[in-house]
Formats: sequence, C-alpha cells, structure tokens
Amino acid sequence: MLIKDLIYKVSLISVSGRTDVDITAICFDSRKIVPGALFIAVRGVSSDGHDYIGDVIKKGAVAIICEELPVIEYPDCTIIQVKDSSEALGIIASNFYNNPSAKLKLVGVTGTNGKTTTVTLLYRLFRNLGYKTGLLSTVENIINDRVIPSTHTTPDAIALNKLLADMIQEGCTHCFIEVSSHAAVQRRIAGLHFTGGVFSNITHDHLDYHKTFDEYLRAKKMFFDGLPNDAFAIINIDDKRGRVMIQNTRAKTYTYSLLAMADFKGKLMSTTMQGLEMDIDHFQAWFKLIGNFNAYNILAVYSTAVLLGEDKEEVLMQLTSIDAAAGRFEQFTSPSGINIIVDYAHTPDALKNVLETIIQLKATHKVITLTGCGGNRDPFKRPIMADIACQYSDHVILTADNPRDEDPQVIIDEMMKGVRVVDKKKVLTVLDRKEAIKAACMLAEKGDIILIAGKGHETYQEIKGIKFPFDDRIVVKEILDILEK
Repeated sequence: MLIKDLIYKVSLISVSGRTDVDITAICFDSRKIVPGALFIAVRGVSSDGHDYIGDVIKKGAVAIICEELPVIEYPDCTIIQVKDSSEALGIIASNFYNNPSAKLKLVGVTGTNGKTTTVTLLYRLFRNLGYKTGLLSTVENIINDRVIPSTHTTPDAIALNKLLADMIQEGCTHCFIEVSSHAAVQRRIAGLHFTGGVFSNITHDHLDYHKTFDEYLRAKKMFFDGLPNDAFAIINIDDKRGRVMIQNTRAKTYTYSLLAMADFKGKLMSTTMQGLEMDIDHFQAWFKLIGNFNAYNILAVYSTAVLLGEDKEEVLMQLTSIDAAAGRFEQFTSPSGINIIVDYAHTPDALKNVLETIIQLKATHKVITLTGCGGNRDPFKRPIMADIACQYSDHVILTADNPRDEDPQVIIDEMMKGVRVVDKKKVLTVLDRKEAIKAACMLAEKGDIILIAGKGHETYQEIKGIKFPFDDRIVVKEILDILEK
C-alpha cells in the first residue's frame, strides 16, 4: 500500500519525501522492523520510538511517522511529522488492513468491572443466534470457534486491526471487544469504527497509571467521546458517573438500570448458588449467572443485543443457557461439601460485589476469603481490599497475587494497614499462594465457602519478570483431593 493511502485521515504537520512509495509492513517496535516498512515512532511508558529512528532506517525502513523531526537528515527516507504518533498508528493500522472495523458490527464495552463477562456473554449469545462472531477479551481472543491467546485487555492497534481483518476474512459479522482505559489513552482504538459502546461502572483502579481518579474517568469517557453519530452508547445509570460518559458523545444514547426508570429496565427477583431470576422488560427468566453484579451484566447484554436488532424474546431464551466467563464466580463443591469460588475480583468494588453475593447465599456457614494485590499496580487499593475482605469474611488469608517486580511481603504489609484492630485475629498472612490455598482448605468445614480472589482465569503467577504456571482452580482441586482422601 502506498504511503499516501496509509496516511489518509491522519493529522499531518509536515511531509518530507515521496508519498507514492509502496509499504510492505507497518511497525512501532524497532526490533521487528523489516525492509520496506513504515515505522511509527511512539512514545511509550518505558521507551521512546524517536530514539530508534536512525536504527530502523539502517534496517530498511523507508518511511517514518514521528512527532519530533530527527536532527539528522535522511534524504532517502520519507519523514512525516504528526501531532500524535499513537493516534496516527491507529489510523494507519486501520488503513493498512482496509478498515476492517467498518465491515462488521463492532461493539466496545468499558468500565472497571464486568467488561470480560459482558463481551463473553455477547459473543456466546450471537454465536447461539447463528452469527459468525469475534471476541477480543482479557481471557481470550476468538474468531468464530478459533481461540487465539490474549496478552492485553485491548491489543495494540496493529494486532487489533489484524485480528479484525482475520475476522472479516472468516466471515464474521459481529465483534465484541473490551476497551480498557489504557487503550483509550494510548489511542489503540483510534481509526476504528464502532457500532456501539457500553458502559458498565467505574470505581477506583489503575491509579498507578492514571495517577488520579479524574484522569481515569476521563480515559473511560474518551471512548464515548469518539463514537460516531451513527453509533449507539448505552450506559448503566445506576452508576452515578454513568451520565458523565455520554455528555459529549455524538452517538445515540440509551440507558439500562435495575433501580431507576430507563430505556432497558431489569429487576432482580431472586439469586441462589445455582443462578438468578430476573424480570427484564416484563419478561421473567432464569439465568445461570449468580449475583447482583451479574444481573447488571445480563441487562447490558440484553440491551446491546436489542439495539443490534435482535428479537427480545429470542435473546432472553438464548441467554438462559449461557455460562459465565472463565474465572468469573467460577464455583464447584468438593466431595466433603466445601464450596469453592474462584473469581478475578482484583478491585475493591469487584471484591465487595462478590462477597456481598456470597453473604446473601451462605446461610450459617463460614466465609473464608483468600486475596492479594498485584505488584507494580495501583497501591492505593491495597488497604481497602483487605478491609473489605475482613468486613465480609470469617477468616481472611492475605497472600501473593502477581507480585511482578515488587516484594510480596511489602504488598501484604500495605494491605495489612487496612485491617482494623478488631479484625486482626481473623487474618492470616501466607506469602506462598499455594500454601495460602492449602491453609484456606484446612480452615474450611462442610458447607463453608472459600473465595479465592484476584487471579480468576489466569494460568500463571508473575514473579520478577517470569511467568510461572499457576492456576487457582487446578491448585485448589489438587489440595482438596489430598486433604479429603
């Protein structure tokens, strides 16, 4: 594709060199450059692509996109200056793959909690409805039934457009994607055409990256600000910041709620360890998902499907047979009658939602909560997470999550600052996560509920840059098999 076609719709400051040169590849990672490529110099968290312009030209790059012109002149290379390289990358990636997002119905879901469950339910629903469908999520990326490993909540712009192009190639008509706050700020979704956007909720998270809650809020809002006027935007108005999301959107707006009048109104009738019953738009149905928070996810999915033109009764019928996403309130009971729940809850609000649901269902039995906090992530939530665990649990075990480059003992010490004096007698700290799970199992008796929170679907534990195999679901089953023999 010619340079002039790749930079269509990119905001340019200056162009030096030919734009009728054919480009063989686009790249923002200097290590992956190939001869004939266009290199986009992006400013990252730990490195700046501008520092590698000379290197990529030596490796055969024939065109450069940059915010700051290089000091050295490169007469044989086209140099294009732009205001925002990250935004240019998104637009160029979309152009390079022939704008795949415009050829299917692309719906993005954003919010602190519920993104993965909502997009997964939408994917499964539309597969059940007979559509060829794509999914881009934290857990996995799927094209129809072909699973592709997921490394980020939202892939980088090049990978994202490549996946969308593959979906078009394989006949997909719909795609459902998680849109993270990082992706919005880093402009990974620039150049995409969304059919709709969904807002679930917003609570404190990722302040290690966004620094303030207002910045985090603005990051989420950026997604809705960028929606086109032919798209829909649907928000949860039970979240007090829901309406903030759509203040400047050009999209047609809709609301959903369990508590107030809304375009799509739901009511939670009952919830058990087997599922929940809801009234949605005067239809009553039973769903396999559990808890108040999943009632919101179901309502978001129903609303989105209806806005995409699907029949209400057919949507509800199909939803009644669909399970939750992996690692989201995933439960089983051991032979001795101990109830295990594995959940990805890694924010204060998510942990509170899961524990509130458990409290409603536990009868007179004990709740044992095992939780930790990730390293190199928002430190402000650590004491809050511990406090919430103590409020809703009979026993709490604080342990390592993904410590990454941090000392796990330091993370646990910070969590302990949130434990009130009266609660200290119910708290254990066990650094080794496997040993912590074993301790939880040894504390439990028939009918008790063990919540293993924080990692959910993850099959590894990241320590000092290395990912070691570790799956909470497998580990707890292995431990219970040994203890209950």
